[in-house]
Amino acid sequence: MDRSVPLAAARILDFIRQTEVGTDGPSGYNVIYGFNQDKLPEPVTRMTVDELIGAQSSFTKLYGSSASGGYQFMRATLTDLKRELGLRGSQLMDPDLQDRLAFHLLKRRGYEQFMAGTISLTEFGKRLAMEWASFPVLADTKGAHRQVTRGSTYYSGDKLNKALVEPEEIESLLRGAKELGDAMPAQVPVPTPRPETKEPAMTAEQQPAPIGHNGGPAMTPDLTPIESTNKANKGGAGSLAGSGLGGAIVYLWSTTGSFPTEWSGDPQAMVAVTLIVMSVTGAIGSWWAAYKARDYRLSPKDA
Repeated sequence: MDRSVPLAAARILDFIRQTEVGTDGPSGYNVIYGFNQDKLPEPVTRMTVDELIGAQSSFTKLYGSSASGGYQFMRATLTDLKRELGLRGSQLMDPDLQDRLAFHLLKRRGYEQFMAGTISLTEFGKRLAMEWASFPVLADTKGAHRQVTRGSTYYSGDKLNKALVEPEEIESLLRGAKELGDAMPAQVPVPTPRPETKEPAMTAEQQPAPIGHNGGPAMTPDLTPIESTNKANKGGAGSLAGSGLGGAIVYLWSTTGSFPTEWSGDPQAMVAVTLIVMSVTGAIGSWWAAYKARDYRLSPKDA
């Protein structure tokens, strides 16, 4: 049951579905007149409002009546509800929508006046019988087609409808509903978020020590000024030594006849080769000297 429906109205609506379609369970929302719902291409609850209204146009010819859904909405009634309530034609005729529409029909028939005590139980019972043909009138009265007696359907004489419950059941139902008053269904509690708690800031002594790649000290501490200067000096000295070594190599090549003859006889080629070799050996010497001068405290213990 849609949770916007008061408990008293929900009790009446459950009874209506049980009487009209034989069950107050979920399957009842798909029933059409004569229990021909299995002949439909899709269940009522999966049809939109417009789709059901369109399908109902052939129900009377095919099945004898357009009554559809848990509350057996007639095509004219559903069309009128769409207009009155401003329904979108694309809304699904799911159980919640059917419940809300049926509750509106209850209010049309005097539910609020009955609960407020401004109309009698017998009068409200008659109005319900006018909306749902399976309900009996609770006193002799003028029906839709003729004079009817207590316990008869309001539509006696149409050779289609008949009352399916006793008037005493309706009277008991309505008295019980009135006792519930304006009570609403219990709402599902929304979990309350836990308040956020701020942890006290850690002192310098509580701060965790930096961790290195193998669980030792951090691998990137700052170098001291002496260590930085040492690396630069060693790198420069290594570059000079490497360049000197490169020059010696070129000299040895030239004196041993290892150079191609076209280079040996060309001073410019000899200068170019010498510069290239000295640059390479100087760079290697600079890197190696600076590496050897690194801070050995940064090396893993097992290195």
